[in-house]
Amino acid sequence: MPSLFQPYALKDVALRNRIVVPPMCQYQATDGLVNDWHSVHYASLARGGASLVIVEATAVSPEGRITPACLGLWNDAQAEALAPIARSIEAAGAVPGIQIAHAGRKASANVPWEGDDHIPADDPRAWETIAPSAVAFGGGLNRVPREMTIDDIARVKTDFAAAARRARDAGFRWLELHFAHGYLGQSFFSTHSNQRTDDYGGSFENRTRFLRETLAAVREVWPENLPLTVRFGVLEYDGRDEETLAESIELARRFKRGGLDLMSVSVGFSTPQANVPWTEAGFLGPISQRVGREAGLPVSVAWNMGRPEVASKIIENAQADLVQIGKGHLADPHWTYAAARALEEPDASQWLPPSYAYWLRRY
Repeated sequence: MPSLFQPYALKDVALRNRIVVPPMCQYQATDGLVNDWHSVHYASLARGGASLVIVEATAVSPEGRITPACLGLWNDAQAEALAPIARSIEAAGAVPGIQIAHAGRKASANVPWEGDDHIPADDPRAWETIAPSAVAFGGGLNRVPREMTIDDIARVKTDFAAAARRARDAGFRWLELHFAHGYLGQSFFSTHSNQRTDDYGGSFENRTRFLRETLAAVREVWPENLPLTVRFGVLEYDGRDEETLAESIELARRFKRGGLDLMSVSVGFSTPQANVPWTEAGFLGPISQRVGREAGLPVSVAWNMGRPEVASKIIENAQADLVQIGKGHLADPHWTYAAARALEEPDASQWLPPSYAYWLRRY
């Protein structure tokens, strides 16, 4: 039976346990560049014992940022600035990962603590948003995006491949494509947002075309020996979940044939009317298990599993290969050490740097 603290290997990457720090937007960048905040933040998380630290959603183009304060990977200067982050994560014993993304119709927004809504169009900080169709998300994100042309679609696929190449050269060893949470990739898949009548809309084959082609473009530049993964919203909690989940599993099979190594199972967030069961601990565990089993693909899972016993059961019950602990790591960067103690692991301090472990083991 697998355990939370058992090693896990994928391609040429060896993880020291099954605990992952997922991408969590910090909204602290200027012009897409990392700064001292990111340097301290990611090194601290990596020292806490998790096996993999995935840098937050990093935009493949300026238009792809969620907010003006998001990280970017659309130029070489940004890649050079990210390289020390990758090195610091690896030096602390974790694998350095990064998530690359395009926010689509949810772009050009204020940071969460300043409204989490669209920046007014006449504000000089704002920019044009694009999406599969000219359909607004709703709520505070009510700006109608411009429907993408075929040239736009081709350009964005190229942007993803270029960002992947820069991530590779910056020293990241795990790549995640952000196709979830109502951002651009998810918007092509979802019937809530995609009303196209061309080759990129309508049928399942067409609604998944952008995602499959983007994966293929990235697969060409990302090293074959390193994990290529996708975060994807497999259901919406909108009353049509069985149909959406069946399509998502078929897409996962297609992804696998296209060179995907692991799917990070999440929620679509394509409609503000979603009824997500937030109070249920580990609610995506059974869904993740089904995706992994029916698609024949390794899976990771997140959301509401910050209690050690919940995360442990997810792994022990084979509901996922890896668990992603987000808020738990914000509250305590040494979550892995704390979890090991709570679960009475024989040597909890092994997950800490020697400068910490020596003293905690001795007294």
